[in-house]
Amino acid sequence: MKEVGVGIIGFGTVGAGVAEGLLKGADLITRRCGVTVALKGVADLDIETDRGVEVPKTLLSTDALALVARPDVAVVVELIGGTGIAYTVVKTALEAGKSVVTANKKLLAEKGEELFALARAKGVDLYFGASVGGGIPIIRSLRDGLVANDIRAIYGILNGTCNYILTRMAREGSGFDAVLADAQRLGYAEANPSLDIDGFDTAHKICILASLAHGVSVPLDQVPVTGIRGLDPVDVHYADELGYVIKLLAVCKAHGNRLEVRVNPTLVPKDHPLASVNDVFNAVLVDGSMTGDTLYYGKGAGRAATASAVISDIVSVARHVASGTPREAEPLPPLAQSGKALLAPEDCTSRFYIRLMVREACGMVGRFATILGDHGVSIFAASQHEATEAQREAGYVPVVILTQPAREGDILAALTEITAQGIVRSMPLHMCML
Repeated sequence: MKEVGVGIIGFGTVGAGVAEGLLKGADLITRRCGVTVALKGVADLDIETDRGVEVPKTLLSTDALALVARPDVAVVVELIGGTGIAYTVVKTALEAGKSVVTANKKLLAEKGEELFALARAKGVDLYFGASVGGGIPIIRSLRDGLVANDIRAIYGILNGTCNYILTRMAREGSGFDAVLADAQRLGYAEANPSLDIDGFDTAHKICILASLAHGVSVPLDQVPVTGIRGLDPVDVHYADELGYVIKLLAVCKAHGNRLEVRVNPTLVPKDHPLASVNDVFNAVLVDGSMTGDTLYYGKGAGRAATASAVISDIVSVARHVASGTPREAEPLPPLAQSGKALLAPEDCTSRFYIRLMVREACGMVGRFATILGDHGVSIFAASQHEATEAQREAGYVPVVILTQPAREGDILAALTEITAQGIVRSMPLHMCML
């Protein structure tokens, strides 16, 4: 039986899980897949810290590029993260004609076009099933299971940290800062949580899904991103009263030959499947032309779930290597083949939730309706809410407006005009509605 050697670069949480899975599951993988996947080495700058897994010391090294260059390593697994040494490792492996498996969403979002082109030129695989959704098989589903579908829309809850914070705020009425501190204490949030709570981790992931679904390069710097930092619990409460929950959604929608890609807090109806995705779980809803809506749900992070997805990719690639037919299943179509261009952020259309802190409530809704109407925005519903003691002392009362579908640019223009009149405390808050 053909043996395929694997080298793991990165011995952190996921790397340790993959090493353990390959060592403990070697016999099972061989029986099921008809190929022997042999772990040849693990490289990391720190090989002394106990990772809670038993890996023979003879397999451990601090020289990543030396492991990549070894002739008995046919598949390189990059689990370092980021775009520094990880980029060097992946590019070096591909240039050497070796297939690569990675879970590095940032690398693929920022360097994917170059690296996939290199993989195609060298006739090798670059697989990335664990880069989005951890153990959720969304990458394989888009690449293989839904291949006959024109993907009309993708809606994703793709960051467990944000979803945990929003779930706690909705359940308990707690403030953002208090829940974030709890998430950090429990290990759900990093000491520096900005990548998660400011939406960029989610943005990396939707860039990958959009590229996979539509064959178009999605530059991160062209994706409008709004995170949940400082979300006011009052808006979580108002959303609940209106029959919604707030989720940080990644959205990719096709509009003819243009593609809308964005990340922002969104009001989701309580009867929508994504509304019941809570705590650290992730979910992706895909609207296909033949299947309609399909939902993918599960743990979006963690050692075991992510390692499972990585090992699945390793086995797929090992089969190609063993049979001498790499790229049997093209993981990503040549980018830009679809002809789709990104929709400008101001042209994105949605229903909107607007909260204004108003000096005087009497007659204000009508005044706001006139200004919104002048900018082509129609009101669906409006309500004045009871002011808190602090708001009353400051002389403001909250007014909430729900709109009919409108352009983001028109909403911003109307709110700018309202703010300029001096009748609201600051630029009104607005969020999309699903």
